[in-house]
Amino acid sequence: MTHFRNLCLFDLDHTLLPIDSDHAFGEFLVRIGWADGDTFRRGNDHYYAQYLAGRLNLDEYIDFSTAPWRCRRPEEQRAVQQRFVEEVVRPMLHPKAVALVREHQARGDLVAIVTATNEFVTTPIAAAFGVEHLLAVQLERDASGTITGRIHGVPSYREGKVTRVDQWLAGLGAHWSQFERTSFYSDSPNDLPLLERASDPVATNPSPALESLARQRGWRILKLFE
Repeated sequence: MTHFRNLCLFDLDHTLLPIDSDHAFGEFLVRIGWADGDTFRRGNDHYYAQYLAGRLNLDEYIDFSTAPWRCRRPEEQRAVQQRFVEEVVRPMLHPKAVALVREHQARGDLVAIVTATNEFVTTPIAAAFGVEHLLAVQLERDASGTITGRIHGVPSYREGKVTRVDQWLAGLGAHWSQFERTSFYSDSPNDLPLLERASDPVATNPSPALESLARQRGWRILKLFE
């Protein structure tokens, strides 16, 4: 691979975006009539509360959250992805967040987004940020290419983020040890395994729990949306 001096990793939701894209996509599905308002919203809120509490059952959530769209025709799926990005995500692209990504790219860092949100929701979001490398929860597909509602491989959630970064770097013929500095930006205590692996952890728009821990450990604290 081309030599990169430094590695820069970004969480997505509440880090680069001031919203949770997974939860927002669920709300969008309700708005366009692809999901039942009352039933789906209750489930969506339930799993989001689990996530905030650090005890999300990710297998259950992926089955639930993909159910409204996974059997739709591919052209319908692509259209709803683009509508979501244009109508919901682009208005939330904060200049400071975009500038931060561009700053690391301009330095020549190897840049990736590492998120626990699934690849269907986040692939066009990574493109909107101009980030080539996306490590998101991968969705299993059957022999016909239809998404099954199950997870493929190791989910990029909690300690799984470290595993996925290891796998991704190995696929590039790289390793953590070759980088002089490794930055990781995140808002959530769920990301402690990867924050602790980075040489330069940055608590970004941190939750109260992460901000307290960052102050104890002397980690940099960055608030992009103030």
